[in-house]
Amino acid sequence: MDEQQRRFFDTFGYIGLPGLLLDCIGEIIDGFEAIWAENGGGHAGRPHEGTARSCIAQFLDHHERLCALLDDPRILGIAKALCGDDFNYMGSDGNYYVGDTGWHSDGWHRQLRHIKIAFYLDPLTKDTGCLRVIPGSHRIGEGYTEELQTNLRQSRDHWGVSGPEIPAIALETQPGDVLVFNHNTKHAAFGGGTRRRMFTMNLCERYPDDKLQELRDYLSGGARFWVERAYHDTLVATATPERLRHLEQVRANDGHLAELARAAREKMNEPSRG
Repeated sequence: MDEQQRRFFDTFGYIGLPGLLLDCIGEIIDGFEAIWAENGGGHAGRPHEGTARSCIAQFLDHHERLCALLDDPRILGIAKALCGDDFNYMGSDGNYYVGDTGWHSDGWHRQLRHIKIAFYLDPLTKDTGCLRVIPGSHRIGEGYTEELQTNLRQSRDHWGVSGPEIPAIALETQPGDVLVFNHNTKHAAFGGGTRRRMFTMNLCERYPDDKLQELRDYLSGGARFWVERAYHDTLVATATPERLRHLEQVRANDGHLAELARAAREKMNEPSRG
């Protein structure tokens, strides 16, 4: 990423990179489909029925070719430009999305930057479920952002407009494009079909030592997916020294996750869908 792209991301909270992985999108799609085939085709090992989102946590971790995306100079360039040379890889999820996804943020981080790199594997337009973002909605503490945070879910009552009518940028994509956005950035999708293919990589700045409990608290969220370690074995077993550097801090702080996951299994009928 060049300096203009970094400034764009800092200001607006997202960036689109058309065709960035076009040269290997066939391999990526093959890996995506292989993971689903090996896990029953849908959510929790059952076929995807098209009535609700299917989700697999630790997604790219399951497939050696997709693990290698974390070594790709283009992905590393994004990660280091936005989260520093010592960034943390924070996990992945793979999805078959169904229908609309309402406005939300993936986190609300006031200090450390967390980002999502999203890969959409079908052509998508504003009417068929492409990602929509509200530029600038990541800037916590500013009046515009705080207004959205308070009232976006009540948009019809508060502003007289429904979700699809909210002023936003529709990021229409083709397979091979890459989208990147700040976890704080408000985003949504409307008009999607019943098998919209998408997977993500989550990354963040390295946590300072005095904030390691915050890191552990973040990792605790993985329990709802019934995962007992932050990474699947394949990701670690195939790791280069460079990749291990970006796994080290999380691996050193996920020891509490197994017990939380076991407790979640006792309370939930299935792992979380997102």
